[in-house]
Amino acid sequence: MIIYYKKEEINTVVEELKSQQLTIGFVPTMGALHEGHLSLVKKGLQQNGIIVVSIFVNPTQFDNKEDLEKYPRTLDRDVNLLKTVSDDIIVYAPTVEDVYGKNITSSKFKFDGLEFEMEGKFREGHFDGVGTIVKRLFEIVKPNNAYFGEKDYQQLRIIQTLVKNNNIPVKVIGCNIFRANDGLAMSSRNERLKPEYRKAAPFIYKTLKTAKQKFGTKSANKVTEWVKNQFEKHDLLKLEYFTIADIKTLKTVTRKSNKKQYRAFIAVYADDIRLIDNIALN
Repeated sequence: MIIYYKKEEINTVVEELKSQQLTIGFVPTMGALHEGHLSLVKKGLQQNGIIVVSIFVNPTQFDNKEDLEKYPRTLDRDVNLLKTVSDDIIVYAPTVEDVYGKNITSSKFKFDGLEFEMEGKFREGHFDGVGTIVKRLFEIVKPNNAYFGEKDYQQLRIIQTLVKNNNIPVKVIGCNIFRANDGLAMSSRNERLKPEYRKAAPFIYKTLKTAKQKFGTKSANKVTEWVKNQFEKHDLLKLEYFTIADIKTLKTVTRKSNKKQYRAFIAVYADDIRLIDNIALN
């Protein structure tokens, strides 16, 4: 396994591989890798001639400076974890300067209104940061296919829109949420949970599953009220938002339609750790 730290190096390698008619799969990450990331890498390996994994903690998508500083940086551990999957993985682990030069700022994007829903209401500028780094990484790595987990479903839709609106020749592939045995969606933040909060956190997915059952017979408003009541009664977990939304527009549903598909989205604080999850409803 080879690690490249400079975009010129990864450019050269990718061009050489493409000249051999190999398709390039790409999994962009911020490191602190876990089984969820590995599931994306495995899918990429199955579907491409070669896979590139980037490990880069992107400063422009953090609206909270403290969150950026606390974000785990574990490159050696990450590389060893990737080796358990395959030695035929290219790692791109750039510095901030290699990606951004001296200008560490976000570009401004329009994502067809997706950026104003859910996470966009609580994390100002976040999706401009996501769009900026993903567009830059696509320009550097030039993959044929890129893999993103559905845990960050809004981000997945944002990136699909980024690619469409900017005519970027990359196929964006969404992958199923990878969960721990107790149902908690895998996240790099889970490692920072104190034991009592880690024990409580599976309540999030348990609530989502029950919400899905209720959605079959009850209105979206009734289901939302029920979820809010569940968290009001919980001693440790604090609900930031719960919404049932159209999967295309991500707008909160007011009235169900048999012709549309919906997902339930949730953000919860476990102490100072923010956890998100979602579930398909129909």
